[in-house]
Amino acid sequence: MIPKRVFFTKGVGIHKDKLASFELALRNAGIEKCNLVYVSSIFPPSCKIVTREKGLKAIKPGQITYCVMARNETNEPNRLISSAIGLAVPKDEDSYGYLSEHHSFGETGKKAGDYAEDLAATMLATTLGFSFDPNLAWDERKQVYKASGYIFKTSNICQSAEGNKHGLWTTAIAAAVLLLD
Repeated sequence: MIPKRVFFTKGVGIHKDKLASFELALRNAGIEKCNLVYVSSIFPPSCKIVTREKGLKAIKPGQITYCVMARNETNEPNRLISSAIGLAVPKDEDSYGYLSEHHSFGETGKKAGDYAEDLAATMLATTLGFSFDPNLAWDERKQVYKASGYIFKTSNICQSAEGNKHGLWTTAIAAAVLLLD
C-alpha cells in the first residue's frame, strides 16, 4: 500500500465554532468529503506529483484518504497564522523523500513556507548523509543541497491568514494528499 501520486492543497475557514472553521478550511481546500488519516513525513519512492485539479478528481466521498497536514487556528483578532507543508524529493526516484509540516504564529506565508521547505530538505540531506553548515541561510543551503546531486526538487505550499477581526475562529490548513491507485 504505497501511494503512487500526491497533490498539494490549502484552505482557510472562518466560523464562530472552531470545528466548523476547520470544516470550512477543508472545503476551501477541496478535501472535506474524505475521511482523512494523518500520516508522518515520508514522500514515497517513485511518487508522482499531480495538480490539485487532477488530485481532487481522483478522490471520492467517504474515501479513507491519507495526508500530511499542517493546521493552525486562532480566535484572536488579527493574529497572523500560517500552516505549511515542505517537500524534498531525491534525485534517485527509487529512494524516498520527505514532507514536513509547520504551523506558526506571527510568520508571513513566505517565511513559514520557506521554513517547512528547509525542514524537509534538511531531513532528506541528513538521511543521505551529507554535511552542511546549519548556520547558513535557507537560500544558501538550498543551493548546496541542489548542487550535491542528491536532491532533485524542493518546494512548499503555505496558507496564512489573519484572525477574524470579530474574534471568529480562523483556521488555515495545508496538505499533501497521498493517492493510492
